[in-house]
Amino acid sequence: MIILSNKTCREEILQAVKFILNEKGVNEFSVNEVLLYMTKNNTTFKENTIKTHITSRCCSNSPQNHSVIYNDFKRIKPGLYMLLK
Repeated sequence: MIILSNKTCREEILQAVKFILNEKGVNEFSVNEVLLYMTKNNTTFKENTIKTHITSRCCSNSPQNHSVIYNDFKRIKPGLYMLLK
């Protein structure tokens, strides 16, 4: 378990993803896995904010609709992502 507090949404997501990947032993995760983990650990961010970060703002191969983007994840098939860093 990690402590989710005083961090940006992106920072919390990255921590959650790294924890999930470590537990799974494979570099792939779903949005729902991240949502479940972050909710369980009392995130203050709304579900839609988390989803937007994973599927758009932090996804290297999604349409770039934001002024600030990060290439943290890559969509490997619908609903499944991998960590790039």
